[in-house]
Amino acid sequence: MDRLLFEFNGTPILVLHAILAGLVLGLLLLALMARALLAASDRQAGFDAQMAALARNNAEMSGRMQTLAEILGGRQVDFARAVAEKLDSSAHRVSERLETSTRATLENLGALNERLAVIDAAQARLTGLTQEVVGLKDILANKQARGAFGQGRMEAIVRDALPAASYFFQHTLSTGVRPDCAIRLPGDDRLLAVDAKFPLEAFLALKEAASEAEKKAAQAQVRAALGKHVKDMAERYLLPGETQDVAIMFVPSESLFAELNEFFEDVIQKAHRARILIVSPSLLMMAIQVMQAIVRDARVREQAHEIQAETRRLVEDVVRLRQRVLKLDGHLRQTQEDVAQILISTEKIARRGERIDQIDCATPPEKADLLTAAQ
Repeated sequence: MDRLLFEFNGTPILVLHAILAGLVLGLLLLALMARALLAASDRQAGFDAQMAALARNNAEMSGRMQTLAEILGGRQVDFARAVAEKLDSSAHRVSERLETSTRATLENLGALNERLAVIDAAQARLTGLTQEVVGLKDILANKQARGAFGQGRMEAIVRDALPAASYFFQHTLSTGVRPDCAIRLPGDDRLLAVDAKFPLEAFLALKEAASEAEKKAAQAQVRAALGKHVKDMAERYLLPGETQDVAIMFVPSESLFAELNEFFEDVIQKAHRARILIVSPSLLMMAIQVMQAIVRDARVREQAHEIQAETRRLVEDVVRLRQRVLKLDGHLRQTQEDVAQILISTEKIARRGERIDQIDCATPPEKADLLTAAQ
């Protein structure tokens, strides 16, 4: 133990010193290790505390996250409900607007269809009118068809106003001539001739005239055609003792008649001098109505005696009716008098009944004793 190991700065180092130094160093190492272990345990405790705190924070965070999740879930449900309600409301409004728009569109379409139907009907009428105008043009272009057209208008006017026995269509005169219509006036055996064959070619040429020379030529043609027609009518339809002193030329158009009176006054005067009356449809209708009044007056005059007889019978019936009314009035007066007498009798009877009711029917005692003794 006391053996020298080495010297350090002149100081001898023994084995014992080395062992002691080793022990001290071991103790120091153990102390250091114990301190290190204590520090490690402290760090582990701090770490455990931190882990526990972290776990608590995590638990709190989990709770908060769960609460937040529940809140968010509730709000999401509310938001989904609100969105659904908004969508339903918007869908309802859109549906109503669509329905209103559809209804308005259908109404507009209905009105449009009605207008289109009116337009179609008007177009159909225009088409028919166009066809009629074209047909009328074809009729007026054809001389025979034009004569038939004027004849038809004249016959319609005459047939609507006069009785069947007062007119004749295509009647044959003694000369073999056949006027378009012959009218018999009351009290006169002579016939009134009516002609419906109006010369239209000259008027058509006048309408189509472009220059002044063509117009003058067409006017001359109109005067010549009308003059010839007036002359032919005067020679054919004015027969002494058989026809009237005048004849009628029927113009089947008011415009032609107006043009005649405006531009061809000389032709009208010439026809008047020849005792030919040129009439339009309206003037012929007026003349026929005058004739109708004449026929009616003649019939009234013819039936005047029958009217007087019927009036006399009517007066006799009125007189008989007056006598019967007077007799009925006498009966009514007698009935009133009888009723008055009956009322007087009933009043008398009523008064007597009242007096009878007022009589006292109780028998006095003395009269009762006398009645008993009598028995």
